[in-house]
Amino acid sequence: MVDEMVSTSHPLGKQNKPVRKMEYDLFTNAILAVLRERELTHTELVEAVTERLAGSYDGNISWHVMTVKLDLEAKHVIERTDGRPQRYRVRS
Repeated sequence: MVDEMVSTSHPLGKQNKPVRKMEYDLFTNAILAVLRERELTHTELVEAVTERLAGSYDGNISWHVMTVKLDLEAKHVIERTDGRPQRYRVRS
């Protein structure tokens, strides 16, 4: 059986990598769940998703967080704040 792939976008219109649908859904749900709790820096986001998926996913978590996060930004589901350090939040 061939894994279904999701084409991901980049907020600057650059080419982004495809991700297996199962992983895309897993990381989308995890990212949105932690960002619904509070705004997070990139490092905090990776740490929160890593904690959330501990023991249930053994692939490259930081790569998937980055790829799916960029796609969610491109689709205007999440956004970056203007401050320093930049934080991510679910768009209202």
